[in-house]
Amino acid sequence: MTEVSSLTGRLLVATPALADPNFDRAVVLLLDHDEAGSLGVVLNRPTPVGVGDILAPWAALTGEPGVVFQGGPVSLDSALGVGVVPGEPHDRSSPGLKAVRGVSGETAEAADTVVAGDGPLGWRRVHGAIGLVDLEAPPELLAAALGSLRIFAGYAGWGPGQLEEELIEGAWYVVESEPGDVSSPDPEQLWRAVLRRQRNELAMVATYPDDPSLN
Repeated sequence: MTEVSSLTGRLLVATPALADPNFDRAVVLLLDHDEAGSLGVVLNRPTPVGVGDILAPWAALTGEPGVVFQGGPVSLDSALGVGVVPGEPHDRSSPGLKAVRGVSGETAEAADTVVAGDGPLGWRRVHGAIGLVDLEAPPELLAAALGSLRIFAGYAGWGPGQLEEELIEGAWYVVESEPGDVSSPDPEQLWRAVLRRQRNELAMVATYPDDPSLN
C-alpha cells in the first residue's frame, strides 16, 4: 500500500448494511492504516464510566461527556488518549504507530512522548491537529496546549487487507475527519452529523431510520 492510499486520519462511517453489532452506526477514526493492517477508535460509544474513576489526573482535561468511550472490541483493559491541539496544521500526519498493535495495560505504547518541534511534549500527531496523548505523562505538560481530550478503552483493529475487503463489501463509507469529531458533545448523534455534512448522496443516508424495516 502506498502512502497516497493510506486512510490514516479519516473516518470510517458504518453503512446501514453493516451487520456487526460492535460497529452498528459506528464512526471510527483511523489512527493507522497501511499494508500491515488498520487500527482506529470508535468515536460514538460512550460508557457509564467517568474518566475520573480510572484516570483521575486527566479528568479535568476531558470535555463533556466526561466519560470513557469504548474505542472498540480489542484490548478493553487498555486506554488510549486522543487529543486535539488547536492551531496544528491539518495536512500533516505522523507515521509509525505500529506499537499500538501490541497495546497492553492501562496505556497504549503508541502515545510515546514526541520530540520537540512536532507538537507539545506528550502528544504524537496522527493527522493534522489530531494526535495521541501519552497518558503516562504529567497532564500539566499538555494542559495549556490541548483543545480537547477523549479517553478510549480498547480499539478496533483489522489485519492486513481485512479493512480493504470490508470496503469492497460496502460495510463502510470513508470520509474526511474534522477535529471536532473527536470531542463531539453529542456522540450519539455523530453518525448522522458526519453523514449530513457530506456534499454528495451520503447526506441522504443520514435520514436512514434506525429500524431498516421502516425504510
